[in-house]
Amino acid sequence: MVVTLGFVQPLTRLMLHAAQSELHSYIPLVPFVAGYLLYIQIQRRPLVAAHRSSIGATVIVSSIGFAALAAGIGLREGLRVNDDLALMALAYVSFVAAGGFLFLGSKWMAAAAFPVAFLIFMVPLPGRAVNWMETASVLASADVAALFFNMTGTPLLRDGPVFALPTIVLSVARECSGIHSSWVLVITSLLASHLFLESPWRRIILVAFVIPLGIVRNGFRILVIGLLCVHVGPHMIDSIIHRRGGPFFFVLSLVPLIVFMAWLRRQEQQ
Repeated sequence: MVVTLGFVQPLTRLMLHAAQSELHSYIPLVPFVAGYLLYIQIQRRPLVAAHRSSIGATVIVSSIGFAALAAGIGLREGLRVNDDLALMALAYVSFVAAGGFLFLGSKWMAAAAFPVAFLIFMVPLPGRAVNWMETASVLASADVAALFFNMTGTPLLRDGPVFALPTIVLSVARECSGIHSSWVLVITSLLASHLFLESPWRRIILVAFVIPLGIVRNGFRILVIGLLCVHVGPHMIDSIIHRRGGPFFFVLSLVPLIVFMAWLRRQEQQ
């Protein structure tokens, strides 16, 4: 509570920033999800405090917080708003974790590791990481889309992320990289693996599965838009499928994720 009061100003800025950002719109939900995870963890297995502070862990984690806080204050003039808030959020999460080690002990924190660690998703992705992810996603999605177009027999000339189709030329822009959906898919897979799987290596497999799944989903979306432009008309580039179709394709990508998770769970139970 004290840490939250001390960070009320940057946290307010963070929530306002997230409300205006398509990529980081999930951030306001993170504390509530972490709180729910902690609640169900306590219901399943009561967490017992160690009754002894973990000074070493407190010092290490709080050092990360002080470093992030100092960097955010010292470099604020030269940082973008997103990166400044990322440092402030990292400092906040670090101090919350440090308080846990100080007042509750290492055994309690180990038992509540996932809910506490989940708070790291309050930290916005740094600008350079977003640029790299967008570039990689655009190139990978273009490769998958080209494969899909060839499978459908659609005439195609390609130059990198630019597709020349019979009635239109499509360019896979950075805005079409699907980073928001893919990142939320990663978070969803982490939650699902924690809630429904016990084996660590099966959890890793499920989370790793969403990376190619996100790329295939984005390539399929490019295919659908391209085929609509070819067979219905070039005006379909301005249709709701293109402009507002992200949530639909995200939900569509949940189907193979759920099926794969159910298969892993069944294998685990056997």
